[in-house]
Amino acid sequence: MSAKHVELVEVGPRDGLQNEKISLDSALKVELVLKLIAAGAKKIEIGSFVSPTWVPQMADTSRVIKMVQDQLTGTGRSRKGVEFAALVPNRQGMNQALDLGLKEVAIFASATESFSKKNINCSIKESFDRFIPVMVLAKKNHVKVRAHLSVSFGCPYEGSVSEAKVVRLAKKLVGLGCYQVSIADTIGVANAGQVDSLFRKLKVAIPVAKLAGHFHNTRGQALANVFAAYKLGVKVFDSSFGGLGGCPYAPGASGNVATEDLVYMFDGLKVKTGYSIKELIEVSKWFENRTGRILPSMVSRAGLLMPKGIIE
Repeated sequence: MSAKHVELVEVGPRDGLQNEKISLDSALKVELVLKLIAAGAKKIEIGSFVSPTWVPQMADTSRVIKMVQDQLTGTGRSRKGVEFAALVPNRQGMNQALDLGLKEVAIFASATESFSKKNINCSIKESFDRFIPVMVLAKKNHVKVRAHLSVSFGCPYEGSVSEAKVVRLAKKLVGLGCYQVSIADTIGVANAGQVDSLFRKLKVAIPVAKLAGHFHNTRGQALANVFAAYKLGVKVFDSSFGGLGGCPYAPGASGNVATEDLVYMFDGLKVKTGYSIKELIEVSKWFENRTGRILPSMVSRAGLLMPKGIIE
């Protein structure tokens, strides 16, 4: 990947929708994914094979994936270069992903014991034990595995998080066979200084090509944090259309960095993302109209300044 290109991993269909209070039907989710592809999305976290008891919005993940696959095949729409991934917590989830022919999955670990127990009901060690059969199946079936490392900058239960611990766990995830680790500011407490400090240490232990950033905009710092990581050579960032998302364990969390806000920033830096910002804004507006949900993206709200004025 060149110095003037970044990869954005669209997590809205998973990390964004999983926190929605209203029930969304499968057809709307499918339409959303197709619209994101049309806007330029090349890598999409499309769902999660977790227990519907804990995350009811993801109960139809298998159906959504199958419907998207059928739509792309049946209509002849181009999906050249488009990759789908889904979160898998264990062997059972991995088997579901394999049944659908996914070529990439994601696992999720925590940087603190308290968050691990609250989020996935097990200790950090137990979570890594669960990863082993997933990695074995992935290797056997030539499936790539990406990892999310939650609360890397701060935990709602334990407060500050040791940088050394984050580095150790990220290195362990790479050692398991994960091709990339997304360092997550799950509750949106990080600042650019923290990002600079942590990623400098991570780069010593892990090749920068194996690192990604996942920043929430709870305190309005996401773009600054992305830029700080980008200046250190990080070229992959997670984002969600419209800034949709949040964390059920972080009161007031406003969601992931908005894909269109990120694209707006990188467009200004002459860094290619592969997205059409106009089409991204249209996706967010469409979602708002369909759900009555006002999204927090600043760019979608303010519009674009074009040669003849503001285009909303």
